[in-house]
Amino acid sequence: MDKIMENAALFTPLTLGAFNLKNRIALPPLTRSRSGQPGNVANDLMAEYYAQRCSAGFMVSEGTQIEPRGQGYAWTPGIYTPEQIAGWKKVTDRVHQQGGVIFAQLWHVGRVSHTSLQPAEGAPVAPSAIAATNVKVFIETGPGTGALAAPSAPRALSTDEVRELVALYAAAARHAMEAGFDGVELHAANGYLINQFMSVHTNQRDDIYGGSLDNRLRFLREVTQAVIEVVGKERVGVRFAPLFESTTEDRVYLGLVEPDPFTTYITAARQLNELGIAYLSIAEADWDNAPDLPQEFYHALRETFRNVLMYAGKYTAEKASRMLDAGLGDLFGFGRTFIANPDLPARIAHGWPLNPVDRNTLFGGGVAGYTDYPVYRAK
Repeated sequence: MDKIMENAALFTPLTLGAFNLKNRIALPPLTRSRSGQPGNVANDLMAEYYAQRCSAGFMVSEGTQIEPRGQGYAWTPGIYTPEQIAGWKKVTDRVHQQGGVIFAQLWHVGRVSHTSLQPAEGAPVAPSAIAATNVKVFIETGPGTGALAAPSAPRALSTDEVRELVALYAAAARHAMEAGFDGVELHAANGYLINQFMSVHTNQRDDIYGGSLDNRLRFLREVTQAVIEVVGKERVGVRFAPLFESTTEDRVYLGLVEPDPFTTYITAARQLNELGIAYLSIAEADWDNAPDLPQEFYHALRETFRNVLMYAGKYTAEKASRMLDAGLGDLFGFGRTFIANPDLPARIAHGWPLNPVDRNTLFGGGVAGYTDYPVYRAK
């Protein structure tokens, strides 16, 4: 039997905000650190990479920093200069020529950065002056060379600076539309800036952005509303990475574990539902022995958020099909699998074997492990 019959639901159309998607298979945001230097500019190689994967029903760009302080890793692209906007236009033009739909992931790492990546080598900014631990950032040590380093100690943002950041997100959304993106996704996951405001571990503010859960979610609400005003609610998504269990190693990088994660994330989802955004993306933990999210969380999220739910993290076609059949998810991201298989939807449809991913070429470099993965050829 052709595998497309086993996973037929993944190949049904889906309405996501303003768009009709051709299938339920998505390319999720994946940092690859291959932007052009100097200037962190999206380049022709990146355009080729995304164009190769346009058989996805939906694509989200790698995280693109909204301002210079938002960078936490060497060679990641930005979307705040004219050159960066023009670079991303090359990407979106190629994607649209292939009939693809692509959103820009708007990213600010907050405290997960290093002084060498900051303007004038200043301290990274954060809700509170609490350093990130058990996580490394990647810094440039020479032309084309880099090394892992511990994040630098951050400084706390003033209330006025927080409001200025809301405006910077809105400006980045405007730049994304100028660059030809179909919409934007706010990166509120993985222990980065918006997640830092949400978390009791990183937000110890005593102004309107700290304290109660409603106050800690204020920055998320204000940024989302500001971006909606620029691009329209049907072109906005938000990404979370809720964790219900933790080890010291994964606590920061894969999302901060709250004392009551269920209440935190269901409340956030309810507020986003009221704002009417197009989709909510859930990045599940993807390390080898990572725990699954509780079943009651999947069901509560489905009941709370009425538009498209996207999931990613260790997903196979079979797992995605089960979630879709159960009505718990609508769209599914395949990360490392899509990196290694530019023709992934066809491979899923026909049951063709998958290329293994080369973990040594995930970050930085050139063509190798980026645009040289072969499509399937029958022998």
